[in-house]
Amino acid sequence: MLKERSQTFKLLFVIFDLFLSIISFFLAFIVRYIIEKDPDFFLKSLDLSNYIILGIILGFTQVISFLSVDLYHPRRGLSFAEEFFGILSGVFVNLLFLLSILFFVRAESFSRLIIFNYAIISPILISLSHLILRYILNLLRTKGYNLRSVLIIGTGKNAIAFQESIKKHSIYGYKIEGFISADTSLIKKNHELHSLIIGKWKNLESIIVKFKPDLIVYALSSKEGTYLKETIDICDYHGIDAKVIPSYEEFITARGRVEVMEGIPIISIRNIPVRLGYNQALKRIFDLIFSSLFLILFSPFFLIITVLIKWTSPGPIFYRQERVGLDNKSFMMLKFRTMQVQEKRDSDTKWTTPNDPRVTRIGGILRKLSLDETPQFFNVLMGSMSVVGPRPERPYFVEQFQIKHRHYMRRHAVKAGITGLAQIQGLRGDTSIEKRIEADIYYIENWSLLFDLKIILLTPFKGVYSKNAY
Repeated sequence: MLKERSQTFKLLFVIFDLFLSIISFFLAFIVRYIIEKDPDFFLKSLDLSNYIILGIILGFTQVISFLSVDLYHPRRGLSFAEEFFGILSGVFVNLLFLLSILFFVRAESFSRLIIFNYAIISPILISLSHLILRYILNLLRTKGYNLRSVLIIGTGKNAIAFQESIKKHSIYGYKIEGFISADTSLIKKNHELHSLIIGKWKNLESIIVKFKPDLIVYALSSKEGTYLKETIDICDYHGIDAKVIPSYEEFITARGRVEVMEGIPIISIRNIPVRLGYNQALKRIFDLIFSSLFLILFSPFFLIITVLIKWTSPGPIFYRQERVGLDNKSFMMLKFRTMQVQEKRDSDTKWTTPNDPRVTRIGGILRKLSLDETPQFFNVLMGSMSVVGPRPERPYFVEQFQIKHRHYMRRHAVKAGITGLAQIQGLRGDTSIEKRIEADIYYIENWSLLFDLKIILLTPFKGVYSKNAY
């Protein structure tokens, strides 16, 4: 239902952002070559055609980047701050891609200052323009332009949740006329729905004749009764569009979806967005680019850490340990060694404790700053891990947690990560396993590239230093 109208608005914002991105690039060009230099300088010294082509390409890749971070999803734009962060992330992804291309293509030496100016101008211009466009569209809705009236059959949790969703997405132009109840005895006397109930289900036909709705949403719970077939027949008779909200919401996650195979509807109880082909490829490409850049930039520190480890304790520089990752399969995770060399049985089955005598002098510092985790970017390059995801655990503890915690194994529906939602919430080391599972499952069911970028950007501030890391 929202998808029907959201596609129209999505197309509108895509065209709008394509135009604004190109404008932002040429504003950045003007700042660089006209305001900061002699106005005649660029006419004499530059090949404008190359910059025009670059500006147009940048506009198209910017829109693709916005699509990749899910900027145009209906849930976006509910607050200016959330949308601004989404736009900022999309610009970051686009510039990361563009600079990578320009690094390898040397045919034309473009001004890097223009790119810098674009990175400042574009998010501000696009964010303010989105704000103005949404205000205009909402204003048109309040004046009754192209509204669709809706009747909701049901008064349970699904019906109320649907009403709240319509209120949040008022831009799409749906107006709730009222609720139709099957059993008013289930509603508490002081419930706010009492004033919104316009009749009972047995009077549905007369209510339709009176209100002439454009759409009826069937949201009866199993407690209220089952009148689905009769409702569909009445809607068909009056030529009214009908939508059905399933009554088994306790089993289906917020990101569940319905697929159709040979005409057979199949409901996915727990949708995992990152395992869809497009998303899976997008996340892998991002992992490859990010991990490659990190390893190149961090390489001098690798050398320093290597010297310090060899200087402070005998043994290997790196430490390989078996961990459980995607689809419950084991892999060898790479870390800088932070402990004295010990028996494999001890390292695989013992937790690190406060003031653990096994931890070396430099190892304690590396653990506190999470620098011992940085070699895992090699795991990301090899494909056994991702930059963002649930932290992998040792097989010995996985077997224990599987028995003690009901949903623990759902963490392995995606690749393990170097950082994750649990880490930026401070859930590492000696912290609640239940809260870690809850954070990991939320991440898995609500994944987007924007979510990954948000976690990465917050990691240096909330996920690197930890008082719980021993």
